[in-house]
Amino acid sequence: MTDDVVIGPLDLGARVDEALRVQAYAFGLSEDEVAVRRQIVLRHLTYPRARAFGATTGDDRLVGFVYGMPNDRAHWWSTVVEPYLRGQDLDGWLDESFVITELHVHPGYQNRGIGRALITTITDGVPEPRSILSAIDVESPARGLYRSLGYADLARRVLFPSAPKPYAVMGAPLPLQKRT
Repeated sequence: MTDDVVIGPLDLGARVDEALRVQAYAFGLSEDEVAVRRQIVLRHLTYPRARAFGATTGDDRLVGFVYGMPNDRAHWWSTVVEPYLRGQDLDGWLDESFVITELHVHPGYQNRGIGRALITTITDGVPEPRSILSAIDVESPARGLYRSLGYADLARRVLFPSAPKPYAVMGAPLPLQKRT
């Protein structure tokens, strides 16, 4: 990882707009999509044991963030992915799992180990024995990162309402694999 970026706890509620600018730039989101996601992030932060970490530069500019929480089958995400996992007899992954809700790094700071540092930092020390997440179902640097950490595909071609592309649901035992 680059020396000018520090990974640490993030008050995501206070910096939600800055975080969503990173996500919008990395993901190509419209202003309307950002407004919807802002409300979702703020709601997620009210859930028990939700946590966030950020990657900041020396001048305190946020260039990456991750947030997540223990999974709950009653949460919207779980209700969407559960039938896909059940179809593979893998819906047990929804129990005792820490879900990575969002992980984004500004494109100008990608390929520097920041995403790896963010995801390993947020999952280190959680009591859950595994982690789950969803990612757009295409071969991408993000999917390669997740695989290198021990994540494997649990379900593919998962369709979320209003999402234009299918997603893959991935899971990994914790702690995540470290680079050797």
